[in-house]
Amino acid sequence: MEQNDPDGQDGRRSAAGRLDTALDRRGFTTRALRMRLATVLVAFSLVLVGALGFVSYRLTNLGGPDAVCDGAATADQVHELLGSGRIRESKGSYSATENHTGNSCTATVSSGVFKTTEKIVQFTIALNTDDGPRVLAASDARLFSGDSAGSVTPAVAWAVLPEGCEKGVRAEVRADQPGHDEARARLAVAFANKVAKARGCADRAVAAPKELSAKGAVTDPDWTNLCGLPGFAPARNPEAQWRMPQQVTTATAPIWSCRIGGDSQYDSRVQEFAITTEPRTTALTRKDGASTSDLGRAQWVADGTLVTTCRGKDVFFTITGGITSGLEKPFLFPDQKDRVRQFLTAGGKAIGCEPIL
Repeated sequence: MEQNDPDGQDGRRSAAGRLDTALDRRGFTTRALRMRLATVLVAFSLVLVGALGFVSYRLTNLGGPDAVCDGAATADQVHELLGSGRIRESKGSYSATENHTGNSCTATVSSGVFKTTEKIVQFTIALNTDDGPRVLAASDARLFSGDSAGSVTPAVAWAVLPEGCEKGVRAEVRADQPGHDEARARLAVAFANKVAKARGCADRAVAAPKELSAKGAVTDPDWTNLCGLPGFAPARNPEAQWRMPQQVTTATAPIWSCRIGGDSQYDSRVQEFAITTEPRTTALTRKDGASTSDLGRAQWVADGTLVTTCRGKDVFFTITGGITSGLEKPFLFPDQKDRVRQFLTAGGKAIGCEPIL
């Protein structure tokens, strides 16, 4: 009759016997030799564990922060934008509850076993005051959809704080990674919501945009419907025969923008037009007194920017460029008043505004 072996003693003795036999065949016939082998195996294991730990430390965020910049972004969000690696932050004087110049915090992702690569994302809280929304207008921007207001350009993604927070405050995300527009847009909105929560100024968080508008193509202008606005045809200088390419955003909210010419940083002939349909983007307000008589309901509130009311909401019209003295070539549109009046009329109609003039 067979007896049970509940402890598996026969199996263990059999395994031990096989191990002894295997060691004997390889020349480890004494206890001393076998102890030396065990020591070598333990040392090798420690080296392997150490190597794995070193690689994990260099290639992952094991033991690193779960969030950066007082919760501006989670580690997963940073990794989505910059890729995997170890995260560290540099806060400086950053504060989620204050508005001051240079209010930024950076997060750096380091990766690589023998050669380290670093990628950086910067989070900035900025307040738009006297300069107006024109500093945010960019003809190469991809604009947000939905209830979040913002845009993405190759340089920066920004989103304004939710309704109920201080007007003109925006959350900016700058990364040295090209592209990744959707990830940067999501990060900017999440950052804006975090700032609003820290300030206790919004009833609810806004959702990230479901999609971004397409980037506007660079084309030759239609001088009778400039910037795609029907009837916008300001008097053009007949001597201005040089080529002036045109780029226009493919959506109108929060800031429709059109640029005619090259880079405005290098070419003073460049003409820029913008319509800001989301008043939360700026802290500018109407000035006391009546509007300029020859501009109907519009009023100048900043350099190059007018404000009027469209369907009960402040809308800003911006016209910049091409009026600097001492140009090498003549103005593209020498009659500034004509240009302004035509833009107010055509731009107002395009966004469904009541007559301005």
